[in-house]
Amino acid sequence: MSFEIISEITDVEIIAVGNAIREIARLRKQYGQGRWRKLKGTALIRLSNGRIHRAELHWYEAHGIGKKEFKRKRYLD
Repeated sequence: MSFEIISEITDVEIIAVGNAIREIARLRKQYGQGRWRKLKGTALIRLSNGRIHRAELHWYEAHGIGKKEFKRKRYLD
């Protein structure tokens, strides 16, 4: 199910950096070289059916490339 982030992401934590990321080879091939990090945080999201939930999100980020591939891991409400 797709979603839209409608609030600021809070409680951001780093999960993995560089070669500790399982998908590092694919990220570098698809988006380019960079200091890749996997992060998690919480935000309000709007689902495609219109419902709004607070959820834990995971994503990848690299300096100069930005945030990529947001995933909803679980609802917090």
